[in-house]
Amino acid sequence: MITPTPTLLEVRSVNQMYGSGDRRFTAVQNINLSMKEGEFVALVGPSGCGKSTLLRIITGLNKPSSGVVLYRDNVLTGVNPHATIVFQTFALFPWLTVQQNVEIALKVRGVPAEERASRAVALLDKVGLDGFENAYPRELSGGMRQKVGFARAMAVEPELLCLDEPFSALDVLSAEALRGELLELWTAGDIPTKAILMVTHNIEEAISLADRVVVMDKQPGRVVADLTVDLPHPRHRKSPEFIAKVDLVYATLSGQTEPESLEMGSAPGEPGRTRTLPDVQVVNLAGLLEALAEKPDDRADIYQIVEELKVDSNQLFLLQEAAEMLGFATVSKGDITLTTLGQTFVDASILARKEIFATRIRRLPMFRWLLNILAKADKHELEWDVIQSALELEFPPEEAEKQVEVAVNWGRYAELMSYDDGKATISLEEPGKI
Repeated sequence: MITPTPTLLEVRSVNQMYGSGDRRFTAVQNINLSMKEGEFVALVGPSGCGKSTLLRIITGLNKPSSGVVLYRDNVLTGVNPHATIVFQTFALFPWLTVQQNVEIALKVRGVPAEERASRAVALLDKVGLDGFENAYPRELSGGMRQKVGFARAMAVEPELLCLDEPFSALDVLSAEALRGELLELWTAGDIPTKAILMVTHNIEEAISLADRVVVMDKQPGRVVADLTVDLPHPRHRKSPEFIAKVDLVYATLSGQTEPESLEMGSAPGEPGRTRTLPDVQVVNLAGLLEALAEKPDDRADIYQIVEELKVDSNQLFLLQEAAEMLGFATVSKGDITLTTLGQTFVDASILARKEIFATRIRRLPMFRWLLNILAKADKHELEWDVIQSALELEFPPEEAEKQVEVAVNWGRYAELMSYDDGKATISLEEPGKI
């Protein structure tokens, strides 16, 4: 008789909201998730979908607005003593040696000094830092500093090891080496951990390491798929099976182009969801459209486009979102296709591109709202902070600031707006045209 694998973690109907009244924002909505012993689970999704927020709720660093987290069938209250997090920044104490940085985690747990030293040395040896015990963080490369972070996290022998974009701050070669070493320790059972939960926006990384990939989407952050990765280790990135799994995640994240009214959303203060402007540069959007125009049938697999353009997958999703909103491309089943309007934009001259872009952004509810309030303002001019404060009724302050920045960049390209950095004011370029 096969003994069922014990459930380590359960997240039930978790919601996280910030602010109050009209300024209430939903970071994650109705999250349900479970993990069993022996699982390596990856959370993937675009920036702003709440991956890190969910990780902090699971470890007890954040308390959810509603819902419950259970650890070994017990409701989690406060910080989870059986879990620890490795963050993307190294978070080492620069005045302590490598060994002392690892020992400090044990000291907090009340481990005697002699035992702290022997356990720290053993862990540093395990992650390949033998001989660097007395070095200081400034003497180490980024990859080596992150290894110290892993050793410190494992020093307290967590049952659940949580990784928050642990490789994103590293160069490509260091990240690849550290992924391989982590996988070797995990598959060999050389770390005292029952399960690993990793947040990443790197889809290939998730498929390389994880047994399951939980896909999240944003506005609000929610789980849209829970996919099994049943490929043996080591996984070969050029194999058809690997590529098929990666393609499936890209297709899930990219979704499908909605009717125009849904793609555009509504304006601030209107019923419905105010759609954010994707944080992309127009020149990069043009680059994507030009790449599509070179493809047979003006169509490309999103995964292949990421590989060809050598762009971050998160940036590609933002470019895709902008292309859909503006009517330059459509998305279906993991493919992105240039529209007739998109082809017209590609073929146009520099000035004609500006005209096309201006025409399209005037139709976006967010942009229409901004142009209208500028048209009604004295001298058709408003301070940046005034516009940002108005948007903070719709978005958290950080997102509101980003939305103003994107709108100004797009408006300046389209020659619809001007920005005076000295006065920090935004004004209409030609008020009579609005």
